[in-house]
Amino acid sequence: MNCEMFKREESSNTVPRHLAVIMDGNGRWAKRRGLPRAIGHKKGLDAAKEIVASVSNFGIKFLTLFAFSKENGGRPKKEVDGLFRLAGEALVDQVKTLNDQNLRVQFIGERASIPGNLQNAFLDIEKLTKNNSGMVITIAFNYGGRWDILQAIKKIALSSANLDQLGEEDLSVFLQTAGLPEPDLLIRTGGEKRISNFLLWDLAYTELFFTDCLWPDFDSRELEAAVDDYRSRERRFGKTTQQVRRKGV
Repeated sequence: MNCEMFKREESSNTVPRHLAVIMDGNGRWAKRRGLPRAIGHKKGLDAAKEIVASVSNFGIKFLTLFAFSKENGGRPKKEVDGLFRLAGEALVDQVKTLNDQNLRVQFIGERASIPGNLQNAFLDIEKLTKNNSGMVITIAFNYGGRWDILQAIKKIALSSANLDQLGEEDLSVFLQTAGLPEPDLLIRTGGEKRISNFLLWDLAYTELFFTDCLWPDFDSRELEAAVDDYRSRERRFGKTTQQVRRKGV
């Protein structure tokens, strides 16, 4: 029996409960077609709409999308302003649809440095959908994993927490992702094989799936391939195969 056959035999057929996605490749998609980068970002937004519907059909309960990193803020001002404008327009356009689909939408990331109208749009959609019972969509906007850990440490320092007794779970409740299960699967499109400062604390035992497919071309078939690959894996969380099989870890 070869290694791949063994891995599939020992794997679970479950879908990930929490899927995280780094949506990479919009600019390159546009460049390859001789189009402005802004068109690539618009096509990337269309792909995100399709994936939200597909993920829900798979039975995935939590979806986290990396939409804009703190490092992206260092791009040319024209592109950054365009991304902010596109995000605002998309939220206005999609808020009713998302609410009608019973989806709960929330945002993580540093808000003070983004335009006020975008901050208000975040608050409006969070308030509108907060009681929905469907899939939870978390949009990481102006987010960085190091920033998230640092702001958690600052909150702890200002709290009455006993630092000598501080454990990993105690720190987790101060993160922007508090209340979310850790991602089971991370998909990164665009061909790069790194996590780019995304959910650094949360991805400790997440399965990673990298694809050369640029984000605007990522569709339900690509998603199915990633989920099938996830199903083929044995998740041991540092334990042995025998322990996993015996305890169902």
